[in-house]
Amino acid sequence: MVGGLVLPHSQHHVATPRTAAQAPATPALEYAPCFTTVSARPARGGLDEIRKVHARHVKLGLDRSPRHARPLLAACALGEWQRNMEYAAAIFATLDDPVAFDYNTLMRGHVVGGRDPAATLRLYVDMLQNGVDPDGYTFPFVLKACAQLAALRQGRQLQGHAVKLGFSQRDEHVQNSLVSFYGKCREPELARRAFEQMEAGERTAASWSALLAAYTKAGRWAECLESFGAMARDGWRPDESSMVSALSACAHLGAHDVGRSVHCALLRNTVRLNTFMKTSLVDMYAKCGCIDKATAVFDGMEGEKNVWTYSAMVSGLALHGDGRKALQVFDAMVSEGHMPDEAVYVGVLNACSRSELLDEGLRCFDRMRLEHIVAPNAQHYGCMVDLMARAGRLEEARALIGNMPTGPTDSAWRSLLNACRIHGDIELAKRALRELARLSGAANAGDYIILADMHARAKNWDAAAALRAEAVNRGLAQAPGFSDVEVHGRMHRFVSQDRSHPRTADIYEMLHQMEWQLRFEGYKPDTTDVALDADDEEKLRAIAAHSQKLAMAFGLLSTPEGSTVRVVTNLRMSKECHAYSTLISEIFGREVVVRDRNRFHRFRRGACSCGNYW
Repeated sequence: MVGGLVLPHSQHHVATPRTAAQAPATPALEYAPCFTTVSARPARGGLDEIRKVHARHVKLGLDRSPRHARPLLAACALGEWQRNMEYAAAIFATLDDPVAFDYNTLMRGHVVGGRDPAATLRLYVDMLQNGVDPDGYTFPFVLKACAQLAALRQGRQLQGHAVKLGFSQRDEHVQNSLVSFYGKCREPELARRAFEQMEAGERTAASWSALLAAYTKAGRWAECLESFGAMARDGWRPDESSMVSALSACAHLGAHDVGRSVHCALLRNTVRLNTFMKTSLVDMYAKCGCIDKATAVFDGMEGEKNVWTYSAMVSGLALHGDGRKALQVFDAMVSEGHMPDEAVYVGVLNACSRSELLDEGLRCFDRMRLEHIVAPNAQHYGCMVDLMARAGRLEEARALIGNMPTGPTDSAWRSLLNACRIHGDIELAKRALRELARLSGAANAGDYIILADMHARAKNWDAAAALRAEAVNRGLAQAPGFSDVEVHGRMHRFVSQDRSHPRTADIYEMLHQMEWQLRFEGYKPDTTDVALDADDEEKLRAIAAHSQKLAMAFGLLSTPEGSTVRVVTNLRMSKECHAYSTLISEIFGREVVVRDRNRFHRFRRGACSCGNYW
């Protein structure tokens, strides 16, 4: 029952229309003679002009007249001066018989910028109790308030009321608001259900945009792109919001071809791209492995760059391991008068960590605290731990974790554990794993496997087996490793030893040819990372059909000569796959771009952009 909405406590009181037996609940107002009319838009003169007009209405006895009070109410509700909603509520209280339009105006004022969404819900309850029927404009405002409060239960009650009144079947604004509400509450399945309840003829570009935003909010990137394609197939021209959602999905999936198509569509359909859209393009190209295109878009934004633009560029360069250029972009940002925030400094410190720029990273950390007065958070300290540990200063990194003002975090200990794997420090790795297990069970299966693999490389098979068994006993499941490759705008996924692809026979034939040519050039597989107590032949079989190699084989087989092969994997790049990819780029004359779970590796002419530091 809608009347039973559970509302958050607030000190703000909803204005209630007075009855004949009630005195006006209006705060003292300063009246002065002035104009007799006011625009429904926010008045340029601010509160003083509104007071003058209101005083004139009171003097002439027009303050209760809806025709005169409504423009004042709208001007107050949409105004941006201090305490404007209190004045709007005072005007609302003078109305003898407010109708849905008046309630809607006040509700709109409360949800603009998230001023007081709880007051909108109280107004809705008050509206029903006073016998005023909501209209098609009421529900979008109230649902927006529920979204701002993440009030899922109240929103579902409102949907029931809208269905009862018939608005959910015949009013596109209400239907779109339902899709948007569920999306903002991170309920993509409910958003999809609300979308599918709309007839095909009722859906608009706004409906599709709300659905795409719902998938983006929930991190359902593949479904977002699928829906974006369905929208285009249905004949709808995507609006700006839809394209930004699609670009975000492309960035997370590494779907370069689709992202480039969206960029082309933007250029065809938009007279001039705004800063937000260009920033989205910078982020998309950087995360899809095209740092050159990201740089071109960024360099073309003369006079348009903001903090988010710089943050996207610095983070993109960090992903590609180009710390020197990231620092140059950061210096340009500061010289142009932009104040760096926490997100920018995360990108800067990550760039230093991935480029072995220890001294520069330490200087940037000091600049953040002392020059720009940005208080380091857990993420910044995690970057510093990673920076020092990768550089081999493991004990200093461990000491920093113990002295973090925010307290030790799982990301900091995990960075140290990864560095212990790189530098072969088993004892400190044991300590890191113990600390992860203490942090409310923060350790995951991958942490146990890192230490188990370290023991396996040291031929300590019993300890390796015990760690894997402990992970299983704790119920920690290791996510299966996979590698995706984009071919003609479609992502193809492979796992190790995969034979499920329709072109499996061709892929394995290509894999055989690749290995034959590599061996002819002197290639010898590196089995040191294979944590198996087995003979060399079994280890060779294990690495021969690695998911990354299968993805590369399919990419080489299915793309034109000279084109780039783009692979996205959830695994960390192994020494074997790194050497293999380096030789493939040289022998086949193809650029191979691999995004592993930490960074990009760009193989070209027998060399990698990481400089063998990863």
